[in-house]
Amino acid sequence: MGHRIITAFAGLFCAVLPAFAQGQAAGEDPAGTLTYSLPSTTILIEVEAVQENFFAGPYAAYADKYLGIKAGQQDRVTCGISEVRMTPYMEADQSRRYILNPKGKDAVATMLRLTSEGLVSMTEGGQGKAYEWRFPAAAHGDFAGKGLTSNLTAESATLYRNSKSGSAFSKVAVRQDMVVEKSLEKRAAEAARLIFDLRKQRLQIITGDTDATYSGEAMGAAIAELARLEEEYMMMFTGYSEFRTMRKTFEIVPQKDRESQMYVAFRISDTDGLLLPDNLSGRPVILEIAPQEVPSVAVDKKDAKGTKAPTVTYRVPAACTVRLLDGRDVVMQSRMLVYQLGRESTCPVNVIVE
Repeated sequence: MGHRIITAFAGLFCAVLPAFAQGQAAGEDPAGTLTYSLPSTTILIEVEAVQENFFAGPYAAYADKYLGIKAGQQDRVTCGISEVRMTPYMEADQSRRYILNPKGKDAVATMLRLTSEGLVSMTEGGQGKAYEWRFPAAAHGDFAGKGLTSNLTAESATLYRNSKSGSAFSKVAVRQDMVVEKSLEKRAAEAARLIFDLRKQRLQIITGDTDATYSGEAMGAAIAELARLEEEYMMMFTGYSEFRTMRKTFEIVPQKDRESQMYVAFRISDTDGLLLPDNLSGRPVILEIAPQEVPSVAVDKKDAKGTKAPTVTYRVPAACTVRLLDGRDVVMQSRMLVYQLGRESTCPVNVIVE
């Protein structure tokens, strides 16, 4: 209980007068007084992004022709958000500091009761509750390793080449041997043929349609080796990707006097990954805060007259809809309490709230 009382006094957000330091050294509060601040909400955003470096295969241009699949033909670097966690934290608003010199038991009881009910409490009202979103990879069909037949077929054609000698025509055969470099397409065709051969061998081992006998670990090892070889040849067509995961945290402190409650939470770049809000080399990810309107309370003028008792000041947080926007895409949306966007109110020091 003693610890809770210390927490209440250290974190309370009520007061009688604005804080001052007359006759005190710089940075010191007046002696014999209790000083505290109104609460302020800071939004902590923890972001995880995955950067993909894709390297196109040398035979990518012939993947559709020889294997019947689509493959990327250009190297590229992309970066996307994979996980976001948004957590509101409360801290002291140093621009709204007050002094209270409590006298009597009523003042102490009032402060403790307000704290325990969560009216101005630091330990209640959504403190530290994380809102977490994960983004799964987009689903797409992948048939790159399926099929045992080639994408090509053979056709026969008869060609005639006649040579005129005098008044007669005759067929002439010329044989010439030379060593030339294989074209890229021919090498792609050979690689595709090897892929289908490997698949055929794997099927023969599984079905037992082979002269060799495989069983137990030998069969598993043979199939695994054939799959590894096929993957290596397929990579020449489909290319491969390298992934790098990066994590960073960013903090946003909403300001009530801003005309627009839209903040650049962070920036993201395909080549540089997650960036600070002031780094203009990346596209901005916007935090949009929409406070809910709080209606005013009707006050009886008769009851309000003659009230000269000391008062304590506190903040009622605003319930806000918070959205994280990446362009037109809503990355995440949630509701949270933001104190500095809410309403400030007062109550008499000697009033005990039941």
